[in-house]
Amino acid sequence: MSSLRHHPYGIPSVEGRPPVQFDSYIRNAENRLKETEQAMASFNFGAGRDSGGYEKLNREHRRLSRLLNCWNRLQKAEKELRDNRELLASESDEEFLKVVQAEVTALEESAKKLERELLSLIVPPLPNEGRNIIVEIRPAAGGEEAGLFAAELHRMYLHFAEQNGWKVESLDLSQSDLGGIRAVSFSLQGEDVYRYLCHESGVHRVQRIPVTEAAGRIHTSTVTVAVLPEAEEVDIQVNPAELRIDVFRSQGPGGQSVNTTDSAVRITHLPTGLVVASQQEKSQHRNREIAMRLLRSRLLERKQAEEDAKNAAERRQQVGTGERSEKIRTYNFPQNRVTDHRYGITVHDLAQILEGRLDDLLSQIVAIELDRRLQTELKIEPAPRPQAAPTPADDADALQTL
Repeated sequence: MSSLRHHPYGIPSVEGRPPVQFDSYIRNAENRLKETEQAMASFNFGAGRDSGGYEKLNREHRRLSRLLNCWNRLQKAEKELRDNRELLASESDEEFLKVVQAEVTALEESAKKLERELLSLIVPPLPNEGRNIIVEIRPAAGGEEAGLFAAELHRMYLHFAEQNGWKVESLDLSQSDLGGIRAVSFSLQGEDVYRYLCHESGVHRVQRIPVTEAAGRIHTSTVTVAVLPEAEEVDIQVNPAELRIDVFRSQGPGGQSVNTTDSAVRITHLPTGLVVASQQEKSQHRNREIAMRLLRSRLLERKQAEEDAKNAAERRQQVGTGERSEKIRTYNFPQNRVTDHRYGITVHDLAQILEGRLDDLLSQIVAIELDRRLQTELKIEPAPRPQAAPTPADDADALQTL
């Protein structure tokens, strides 16, 4: 049972964390919400202003409304908790006390979750918070086995999106002869989609006996995952004169043509050399639209990376080269283990992870990142965490790799 303490404003403190004074944050949020509503109501779309400014206001309005709603729910839970504790102190009927104690336990857990949600909302939002995302998955080292695992990661993210009620839109898919994936791109739209999946970018490593392995040896393969904030047209202005657009016939497994017309589209952004392509749809117009969405998102990522570099801010590499040593996470089948090497998190339930049951793993990652930001940006001490078990030494796994 979590131990909830009280401070003068009646807001619970999750065990171990010093009480957080939320009053000033709530007053600022209430004032800013009024300002945002006024700015949205008086926004002038017809004066040549960038309509992206309205979308920014809208995202801020949603975040502030959510913050204040969370605050109200937390206050309600705290009041109910106080009332039930008073009953525990005044009542003597054992059966009734059991019911009240169960309610207290549930309210403590609810208050704990609400405080963490509130803390996540008072931290200054990340630049891309509230945006939808585009996920790109590609096999790296390991040949056909890497393509097969890329397909499994694709299914894993689709299942996770379905469980969270997020909208999925397939943008591009190229499959291999054995049912693996050469490349796949898809968009995810929904609440907190960026918050939970922005840390998935990087090299994912799999260690197992491939279906193509006759001698029963364990191989190591890698897949790269890139999570891009989806850019709107108002975020990135693309000059049509700076584009080279080529059309070709879409290709299926084995290289065979799957269409009799030149419906696939490849777009090259001449100033940067970025190349995107789409052959998902039978319509050339639709493939061009998808390719432009991919291009804008990559250009937005590039622009933000350049801004970060100018400010000397730390920025994790999104993908790397795909070498086996550059892993962020390992999926070890013989040990039924998933280890996130950045955060020292290990979960022994690989089958459920691949079925999209990512809640526990990603919640731990989001919580660690939140504590880091609370400490560095707001000087709020993080709640103590259980000592993490040592990360298994992959070099000692006695693995035979390709």
